Amino acid sequence: MADTHDRPILVTGAAGFIGFHLANRLLDQGYRVTGFDNLNDYYDPRLKEARLAQLTQHQGFTFSKGDLADAQAMKTLFEEGGFHYVAHLAAQAGVRYSLINPAAYGQSNLTGFLNILEMSRQHGIDHLVYASSSSVYGANAKVPFSTEDSTDHPLSLYAATKKANEAMAHAYANMFELKSTGLRFFSVYGPWGRPDMAMWLFTDAILNGKPLRLFNKGHMKRDFTYVDDIVEAISRLIFLPAAPDPNWSAMQPKLSTSAVPHRIYNIGNHTPVAVDELVRLIEKETGKKAIIENAPMQPGDVYETFADVRALTAATGFEPHTPIEKGVRAFVDWYRTYIKS
Repeated sequence: MADTHDRPILVTGAAGFIGFHLANRLLDQGYRVTGFDNLNDYYDPRLKEARLAQLTQHQGFTFSKGDLADAQAMKTLFEEGGFHYVAHLAAQAGVRYSLINPAAYGQSNLTGFLNILEMSRQHGIDHLVYASSSSVYGANAKVPFSTEDSTDHPLSLYAATKKANEAMAHAYANMFELKSTGLRFFSVYGPWGRPDMAMWLFTDAILNGKPLRLFNKGHMKRDFTYVDDIVEAISRLIFLPAAPDPNWSAMQPKLSTSAVPHRIYNIGNHTPVAVDELVRLIEKETGKKAIIENAPMQPGDVYETFADVRALTAATGFEPHTPIEKGVRAFVDWYRTYIKS
């Protein structure tokens, strides 16, 4: 393979959780990275600014602030960046937030993603990898979730926009031969994580003696995936441009591959953990007991997520593997340090 270090990489959502970790990994490996983010207030912007401060310590990092839905800003970004690869991780995140602010999902996840596709096409990007989500499996109860399973029954607007992203990317692969790969992330957690996610919410509540809201009594399972495993998978896949599957058949179509250069992969730990077990692990690491406040199952939530990652392993030789106990310990240690800083 030709050396890729002289080919600039765009990471959208670079001040976000996964984007920050990916940009940091690529910079450590000697790549030139441009980070793009709007630094919005969906959660405390100070956390995003703290991540960004870490990235700006790297000589090879450039930051551009802007909005995905701003077509002119995106045009300028691509014209000036000279990118060969794009890791599109920016999006309006969260399932429950879509219940109160659905317009944010249309603007960022649909209009914004269309701008990414169009700029990637116009500028001849070598490979676009983009964040999808395990939420696309929706009402599917068959586990583990395979990329060959149906995603026709999304249970939240967030899930619907991610499913739409996969369809849009496939269409661009067909019409313009834009090489693209969708990454279905499963419950990512770890240091520098998001304050709206279970790991942060539970740790914060337990350490501060606050009531902890537990939906469905914690009787749900999530395939919690440590962020280092997510980043390892992305950093391998970004340099493996999607290619048409010569064995793909229109009479017996597979969902994860195609006759055009578009692929889909699950990125998960393939080890579901009950949410109430997560609480117990955090209790163990903090040395404090949780004050439980039970709440009903929320609209858009699913009972279990569980990733089949055989296709990922076949393509990259990598299988996410960080045990939840190790990951929880790392998060709690980081959280204590960050809150004190």
